[in-house]
Amino acid sequence: MRKSLVCALLAVAMACCGTALYAQQDNMGQGGPPAGHHMQMTPDQQLQRMTKTLNLSDDQQQKIKPLLENQSQQMQSLRQDTTMSREDRMAKMQQIRQSTNEQIKEILNPDQQKQFEQMQNRHGGGMGHSAPVPQ
Repeated sequence: MRKSLVCALLAVAMACCGTALYAQQDNMGQGGPPAGHHMQMTPDQQLQRMTKTLNLSDDQQQKIKPLLENQSQQMQSLRQDTTMSREDRMAKMQQIRQSTNEQIKEILNPDQQKQFEQMQNRHGGGMGHSAPVPQ
């Protein structure tokens, strides 16, 4: 059981960092997604993973899905924006993720919030996403 939980948490963390990796590779002049790129999860996949990990209710799923879809659309727009520097794009992506995560936390119960924060802390540990973004 614990092994399954750890695997699920790692998968969610990989989904979050997959967007940053995709943006970095896309910015290197490749134009489209690199061959074999499979780290990025769709909003539906993210929701499915969160539902399993956090035991989301149907109501919570219905509230979280539009947040994940909106985040995905914003990230896609950023990837296509060639007017911004790579650093600015990465900072903006971090702001979008942070904002989405805050909105998701408001939907979760206290136990789910703790678990979600632990997921975020594990994800942010080596990726630099745990530091607050200046606004």
